[in-house]
Amino acid sequence: MANPTFGLDIGTTTLKSVWFEQKKETVTVKAVYSSKTPVSGMTSSSPLDAEQMAKSIRDHVVEAKIGTRNVQISLADNLVYTKVVEMPMLSDKELESAIYWEAEQYIPAPLSTIMLDHVVLRKNIQSSSGPRMQVLLVGAPTATIQKYQKVVEMAGLSVVSIETEMLAAVRAIVSSSTFPISLIVNIGSLNSSIAIAQQGIIVFAYTVPIGSMSITRAIASDFGFTQEQADEYKKAYGIADPNVGVKIKRAIDPILASFVSEMKKALAYYVQRYKGELPVTQIVLSGGTAKLPGVDAFFVNNVGLETVVANPWKSLHIEGVPQVYIDDGPEFTVAIGLALKGYER
Repeated sequence: MANPTFGLDIGTTTLKSVWFEQKKETVTVKAVYSSKTPVSGMTSSSPLDAEQMAKSIRDHVVEAKIGTRNVQISLADNLVYTKVVEMPMLSDKELESAIYWEAEQYIPAPLSTIMLDHVVLRKNIQSSSGPRMQVLLVGAPTATIQKYQKVVEMAGLSVVSIETEMLAAVRAIVSSSTFPISLIVNIGSLNSSIAIAQQGIIVFAYTVPIGSMSITRAIASDFGFTQEQADEYKKAYGIADPNVGVKIKRAIDPILASFVSEMKKALAYYVQRYKGELPVTQIVLSGGTAKLPGVDAFFVNNVGLETVVANPWKSLHIEGVPQVYIDDGPEFTVAIGLALKGYER
């Protein structure tokens, strides 16, 4: 890569960064780091909070010992409008017009306030009406994009690209063309993204307003804990422990049931929409909650599909990476996916 970049995941509670170097056919991790996000995060409109956020990013990059200022960043999927649309085979010029028309139908905001982009997913799909193509339509509020760019540039960095968290997550998770058709669930702090991917191509994606904080708050409320205590209990016992785990599961059962419902809806849509396609064969969990002890077995039993925890470090040269970051692999899925943009594994 002529102009090396690194991936920066600006999360609600943490900043995570990954920097790669490619030598011949080997992608080597040069730096990986995690630090706390200021309480205000990116949600505040205060200039002082923006400066604090920029300082946190700047300090993070220094502490991570990242040797480039070119960065790939992402927007949380709940901040972005995404839709997979199918249309007749079109030229690039025709596609530009068609995408604008599709956006008018789908995005519930004036397009003058939205920045549009699209990715051609598949071409020459055979159908009774002739060859068709699948396109991922992406739209984000211009003000949101400008805000992220401004804060990151205030930190002394140059934004090379911005994409959705799910696009980055799929890039990190799907390590080969033989990767099974998967239901990918990226569990964030406040929201979670659900997508179905075929060979690294997203054919369906949406966001649900439930995340790891919902689980932590439910435990805190049921046990009378602080948020910090609840988080520690969650990580230590999960829902697998025969004693404490049973009580935790009872506290978070409505949240887990919501996840199951959303997963089943996604699978039902896929079966109905993509008749004749190969079936989804597994669930892949990403994000910190993916490591919740017992949660994979819970989804196996309640959704009926093999469930695995994402391993975004797979097929990467990770010698020298601290073990704690290797163990926290699911939490680094988005950062790794951003850092991989432009590299071949």
